[in-house]
Amino acid sequence: MLDSDRNARTAALTAGAAERFDGLDVLVNNAGVIESTVTTDHDRAVDSLSEEVWDAVYEVNLKAAWLTTKFAAPYLRRSPHGPAIVNAASVSGLVGFPDSPAYGVTKAGVIHLTKVTAVDLAPVRCNCLCPGVIDTPLARSFFAAGEDRDARERELTAPQSVDRLGRPEEVARPVCFLASDSAAFITGAAYVIDGGALAWRGVKG
Repeated sequence: MLDSDRNARTAALTAGAAERFDGLDVLVNNAGVIESTVTTDHDRAVDSLSEEVWDAVYEVNLKAAWLTTKFAAPYLRRSPHGPAIVNAASVSGLVGFPDSPAYGVTKAGVIHLTKVTAVDLAPVRCNCLCPGVIDTPLARSFFAAGEDRDARERELTAPQSVDRLGRPEEVARPVCFLASDSAAFITGAAYVIDGGALAWRGVKG
């Protein structure tokens, strides 16, 4: 899709939502893809990933979040209800994981986009969440892209204190909190929801 077409569609989507709901109070940027969802190539290291895959991941994970923020900003600034933005980042934006360099870099970009948005759009609040391994179609596609699906899942959940995949609702509830007036004094923050994986450097046997 040409940039002009994508931008026009994003602007129209935002304007349509604002018209339908008589303004915008909250924006949640929750789109995301990982390399394994856009290529069947098992060699996805930083020095072998194709430029096409890199660009595809970047377009969805980072550029789309910036564009929706850009087009929603005028409506959010006019909101009388404590407007807020919540972005979906990832623990991959804080630490490195194999076979997903574009995903990790773009999610790190989302974390920083959150911080600069909190500054530039104040008093519109902006925060982000950094989930760990959550039971979603994205995670399942990543597991399935490995040679041994179960081994890959164990590899990613082994560092956690909570010995299971996270549940989608365990991310959705903090999103609702950060979007609400209960979080009125919170902005520019990144919240880790990872079952304790980043609390230590160990791996459970």
